[in-house]
Amino acid sequence: MSTERHSLPGVIGQDLLRHGKLPLILFFAVIISAIYVVTTAHKTRLLTAEKERLVLEKNVLDIEWRNLILEENALADHSRVERFASEQLGMVHVDPTKENIVVTK
Repeated sequence: MSTERHSLPGVIGQDLLRHGKLPLILFFAVIISAIYVVTTAHKTRLLTAEKERLVLEKNVLDIEWRNLILEENALADHSRVERFASEQLGMVHVDPTKENIVVTK
């Protein structure tokens, strides 16, 4: 027997480099693609959560916009404007007999 000693990691590494290049390349390709899949899944979850948050915010803003439209319609109501003009500003309807129409040429 030979008294020469070889390190096990060295022997495995030399064997892989000599006879196992394709399995080694495939192993690293599988590891890299697995990391890519995990990263993509994580980003997808983050984007889905962000989308849900934005949809909720859109719904809140849509409700606020509808309330503002209702408020605008209520404030612009003809009877309210007329009541405000007569009570707050003291305005009255003009008597048609006292109207003066001015025409310029």
